[in-house]
Amino acid sequence: MTITIKKVTTKEELKKFIRFNYELYKDNPYSVPDLLDDMLNTFSPEKNAAFEFCEADYFLAYRGDEIVGRVAAIINRRANEIWNKKEVRFGWIDFIDEEEVSGALLKTVEEWGKARGMEEMVGPLGFTDMDAEGMLVEGFDQLSTMSTIYNYSYYPEHLEQLGFEKEVDWVEYKLTVPDKLPDKFVRISELILQKYKLRIKKLKRKEIKKGNYGQKIFDLINEAYAPLYGYSKMTQGQINQYIRMYLPLIDLRMVSLVEDEAGELVAVGISMPSLSEALQKAKGKMFPFGWYHLLKALFFKRPKILDLLLVGVKPEYQSKGVNALLFYDLVPVYQKMGFRFGESNPELEINKKVQAQWSAFESVQHKRRRAYKKVFKK
Repeated sequence: MTITIKKVTTKEELKKFIRFNYELYKDNPYSVPDLLDDMLNTFSPEKNAAFEFCEADYFLAYRGDEIVGRVAAIINRRANEIWNKKEVRFGWIDFIDEEEVSGALLKTVEEWGKARGMEEMVGPLGFTDMDAEGMLVEGFDQLSTMSTIYNYSYYPEHLEQLGFEKEVDWVEYKLTVPDKLPDKFVRISELILQKYKLRIKKLKRKEIKKGNYGQKIFDLINEAYAPLYGYSKMTQGQINQYIRMYLPLIDLRMVSLVEDEAGELVAVGISMPSLSEALQKAKGKMFPFGWYHLLKALFFKRPKILDLLLVGVKPEYQSKGVNALLFYDLVPVYQKMGFRFGESNPELEINKKVQAQWSAFESVQHKRRRAYKKVFKK
């Protein structure tokens, strides 16, 4: 039966778009479902500040009345301007193992992009770097995280058959929390504190608003991440949105800040208990019991694994060992809280500065994900 592509135009269709992923992966032990309400907000121009500079449409693939695939078509005008590109992004792509389906979805994105003057297609990417990005190409037998994409092994096979080529790879590490920080690591960290006249800052809840630390953290992330692949600086609207969404949930013991002698922020590390298993139990829903599994993982019966959500160092302090200070502070916290392992989350494979920070720990590179690219024929 012929594959039909239909643009999502109603909230009910948008819910079907989101739920297709749940259905496709409902029996997969490694996939971690997003929360339905979070996804509805992400795809809403009224709720997602990225729509200040992004345009998007969402498409479902049907065989008769059955949904067999989905994809988002996105143009990030801000990133295109910064990187001098004419790219359309494809994101949130899922499909059954039939090339007719994947081909129809990606052809739709191509035509949508061409109609808007784009010259190439890249993905999977979201609206911005704050969204999950990259198609899993290694590590299909590893539990995913709440901020990454899981996909079946046939996905990259389809992309390559359809003429897509590697654009960039990210790698992920699983780290073992040491029983004791190595003496050499401690000595070096203490020397760095003295040499650059730095201090470690532990936040209190009341200081976030009073000291404007939410703003300071995201300003630093903007500065530190600016040179990275495809990055477009967060707007003030996005920063305000992330401060509201995420900072109230963070256990401040698992946040480390480094300041200079003038009190300026030079490094930040944010981590939290892994919510992967809790999200699997929630099955995409906060109610009736999804909230219980999430709160339990965050505050009561923490898992043995943590997620390293963000690590950022001011450019002039990079390659000076300042990122070691974050773990000089955080590893003893992880030990006290009972964590045994950490997930690094994706790092560009060419970003050797970041990967070098794991050399002091027992670690294994256990996942790899890829952004694919296709230049349109003229």
